[in-house]
Amino acid sequence: QVQLVESGGGLVQAGGSLRLSCAASGRTDSTYAMGWFRPAPGKEREFVAAISWSGGNTDYADSVKGRFTISRDNAKHTVYLQMNSLKPEDTAVYYCAALEGAIPIVVVTTSHEYDYWGQGTQVTVSS
Repeated sequence: QVQLVESGGGLVQAGGSLRLSCAASGRTDSTYAMGWFRPAPGKEREFVAAISWSGGNTDYADSVKGRFTISRDNAKHTVYLQMNSLKPEDTAVYYCAALEGAIPIVVVTTSHEYDYWGQGTQVTVSS
């Protein structure tokens, strides 16, 4: 079992920045692909960004490409999402997810493949 705890959300004006963190605890001795998701109309959870266990491969939704950066520190069991140039449409609860036993270079963008989820952190962007 892995527990994921997100932090770093808050209220920010359009154009501002936030950095989300996702700290993992529990069974951290496996390889985990990680991702960030948020709810969207008509979808349970919309893909935002993902990173491989190695950290060498990443992927982003078109809506956030060039503005968001995902990174990880495996020594600290933590994944980050740097969010710049925020827009009101980025307002959402952001969830981090972990896929256990992942091939180290693989990036996973589909929510149903993930094994563990955090409780979410609210990001609100005012216009």
